[in-house]
Amino acid sequence: MVDEKKFLVDVGMNDLPFPMRVISKVDPEGQFTIADISINARIMGEFEARWIDKFISIVHEHKDRIGTKTLRANILDYLDELKATTVKIDFNYPFFMEKTTPVSKERCLVRYLCTYSVKVSSINREPKVFFKIEVPAITTYPASDPTVPGGLFGQLSLAVIEVESSEDIYPEEIVDIVDRNALSPVYSFLTKEDQVYIIQKVHRENISSVVMTDKIKRELTAKPYISWYSVKCSNFGMLHSYSTIIGTEKSMWVPFSGHE
Repeated sequence: MVDEKKFLVDVGMNDLPFPMRVISKVDPEGQFTIADISINARIMGEFEARWIDKFISIVHEHKDRIGTKTLRANILDYLDELKATTVKIDFNYPFFMEKTTPVSKERCLVRYLCTYSVKVSSINREPKVFFKIEVPAITTYPASDPTVPGGLFGQLSLAVIEVESSEDIYPEEIVDIVDRNALSPVYSFLTKEDQVYIIQKVHRENISSVVMTDKIKRELTAKPYISWYSVKCSNFGMLHSYSTIIGTEKSMWVPFSGHE
């Protein structure tokens, strides 16, 4: 009879809602949020159904310390207590930033979807940390014609940026890079004066998603603590029911990325 406990298995849990604090550049204590936690482990040897209960138990043991600041150290506890060969933990959470509108200087909160991931192997026990954030922005629609009066118009673009870093990455830092290189940031509230300003800017300036993506890449490349990055931009033109995609990433095999 085959002993089904002896197989190499991947076990885990997905989407456990849990309150936590995540790092914020403007709040030293961290921003409070509700994260959906997913934990996956590869276990060699005997597997028991009670391992699933151990996932929950470990989460609650770290309930006062769980978050982006401490997960790099805490993940080793998961590795040891689960007797796993690899462990990967994902935190999916909303992050809110207060932004100031361009003309009226009104304040508004904008939500950004983030994922903080850590994975580690029992071979080297060196955690790898990844941060991903989705940042909406306005870029120039590619079918625009700058030679015609009023021929420039905009589209909604969604920049999805993922980085592997040796240091904590603040969400505000990545959002600032996107906003600075886009045609216009996206706000949750605009007065009439703000709307007129952005509309006029859309018809006056030409910054495509290709240009924005390249500028984001250059800024990420210049940061020595970022060992790898990926930039993917989805574009939603108002004349089509589909989206277009452009993307780039820093090769993990080529040490020179092109930045001087």
